[in-house]
Amino acid sequence: MEEVSRIISGADEQMKKAINHLEVELVKIRAGKANPQMLDGLVVDYYGSPMAINQVANISVMDARTLSIQPWEKNMLQPIERAIIAANLGVTPQNDGVIIRLFLPPLTEERRRELVKRCQGEGEHSKVAIRNIRRDAIENIKKLQKNGLSEDASKDAEADVQQLTDRFISTVEKHLAAKEKEIMAV
Repeated sequence: MEEVSRIISGADEQMKKAINHLEVELVKIRAGKANPQMLDGLVVDYYGSPMAINQVANISVMDARTLSIQPWEKNMLQPIERAIIAANLGVTPQNDGVIIRLFLPPLTEERRRELVKRCQGEGEHSKVAIRNIRRDAIENIKKLQKNGLSEDASKDAEADVQQLTDRFISTVEKHLAAKEKEIMAV
């Protein structure tokens, strides 16, 4: 039985990681308001080596639709600007020689729908990951059954894994519904 609980708790941990990944990805999808986290994962060429943008500049929110990026070294303005353009965020950086401003245009209905589709795509990736974790856990339980675990214990364990899966899939759905509501709010 210890093996079974280890398999189930392992699946639980992995599913939590899938949810955390989804949360991180959803934050990066812009919902109309300026958010410094939408630049997370953006890499800048810092004297020949890749660096995260938040390690070479201070990123702050000026107002609901404007981000300011103040590099710690003036000669980093160009590489930061190039990285933003290359990231294809749908915003054009405004470089005034001291700071870079990102003016986020109001979202059109069409753009909002694209963002919702992108969110749903991320949600689908998470659901697939959760289902793969379920499949692996059930395969491990079946291996234990071949090695002497009773059929009843095996069925109970599979039911527990399925409950876990259902719980995490519904968490994904809640996250997607909240993000969609946030994006579609004008």
